[in-house]
Amino acid sequence: METLYITHPNCRLHMMHKWHPEAPARLDEINDRLLASGVSSCLRHLDAPNASDTDVLRVHTPEYLAYLKENLPQEGYFSIDNEETSMNPHTLRAAYSAAGAGILAVDEIMAGHALNAFCAVRPPGHHAERGRAMGFCFFNNLAIAARYAIEKFQLKKIAVIDFDVHHGNGTEDIFKDDPHIIMCSFFQYPLYPDCGIGNVAPNMLNTPVPAFTKSDVIRDIVLNRWLPALNAFEPELVLISAGFDAHREDEMGQLDLVEKDYEWITKQLMEVADRYAHGRIISFLEGGYSLSALGRSVTAHIKALASL
Repeated sequence: METLYITHPNCRLHMMHKWHPEAPARLDEINDRLLASGVSSCLRHLDAPNASDTDVLRVHTPEYLAYLKENLPQEGYFSIDNEETSMNPHTLRAAYSAAGAGILAVDEIMAGHALNAFCAVRPPGHHAERGRAMGFCFFNNLAIAARYAIEKFQLKKIAVIDFDVHHGNGTEDIFKDDPHIIMCSFFQYPLYPDCGIGNVAPNMLNTPVPAFTKSDVIRDIVLNRWLPALNAFEPELVLISAGFDAHREDEMGQLDLVEKDYEWITKQLMEVADRYAHGRIISFLEGGYSLSALGRSVTAHIKALASL
């Protein structure tokens, strides 16, 4: 079966100041790299629909959604979590499309129309908490897809994997102590948002690592912490917060991963998905701000998903 590539032109309309690293050029770089490598022609491309308010409210509070709508600017910017997380007039249009990509991916994969999917969307989502936008994120795209899958398809066990250089505090806020979810992550610590350490909840398998951690340490975490936990959990669906800012060329962090590491991690997760989830994986773009490294890393990730 096919690998889906889901995005929408709306995702390019969201801007957070001209200097901001979370910019539409990220999607352009990924698209260009996939075309140049020949990978793009091997994927089935779909435009994301808009998520509904019902979808969003499965994970976010009504007060928070109302706050975003009330403060969407007619022009210029509205700062939420300082200037680093701000809305322009098109931000919510982009956010509804970004969240809708995951909804479409769940429907297509659960219907057996595709094996897995990569959602090339922005704004990203893993820092968005139940009632708070932060870290460039407004709607938690992955969490919205997970709750939708649980409600519509009665899934009992979903694995959430987060390999962004930053801790996915929003996803943790939404899913801690949820028996349907296990979340496995590594992240640089200390680094924004300076959380994720300690025993947060039994279903949260957080592994903070210091700056300049090498790929052999990360691979050991995957082999000896993630995989035993995932095999014990036996997930019916695997969702990935795919941030690529742990790449050695990305100045957002100081970890030492390269494209081969993302390919290797993806293949380990595919084995878990093949064993328990009929191969079902949905991956969501999170961080990654060095454009060349981002394009190369996403291409390696998608090539693994598509078995190319």
